[in-house]
Amino acid sequence: MSYLSDKLLVTGYLILLLSGTANAADNAATTEASVNSDAAPLLDVYKSPSCGCCQKWIDHAEHAGFEITAHNTNSLSQMKTKSGILPQYQSCHTGISKDGFVFEGHIPAGIVQRFLANPPGGSIGLAAPGMPMGSPGMEMGNRRDDYDVLLLNSDGSSTIYAQIIAAK
Repeated sequence: MSYLSDKLLVTGYLILLLSGTANAADNAATTEASVNSDAAPLLDVYKSPSCGCCQKWIDHAEHAGFEITAHNTNSLSQMKTKSGILPQYQSCHTGISKDGFVFEGHIPAGIVQRFLANPPGGSIGLAAPGMPMGSPGMEMGNRRDDYDVLLLNSDGSSTIYAQIIAAK
């Protein structure tokens, strides 16, 4: 082979190699995008039609990547009881995942995501009882409360799943 034909052969191989790499990168990007869109956690959120803090929590969760379907209802207590959320764990809104896990109240979206990635056995979900000041949807300037996010167990008991400590 001549110098010119060797150079053309090497150039051809480089073009094939680079186009294969580009296609692999494109395929990986396409696969990643479809996995990410398929992986958007879905939550049905039940709330009072007039509750502004619930909408703020929904905005927080959507910003974190959740796909939310909001349901305004005047029968929240019945829905919470039916979902296994005892009165001492209740707050103003309830999210329910496609797998049936409940997320009661102003739980930070990152904690909900962590739970959904690895749900503890024997649990029905999480709760942030009451309406802790400074929690997502309950922002009030610099006012912030420490609060616990509880793991709700199917037997009605709870344990601390995460502690939120306000910056001092």
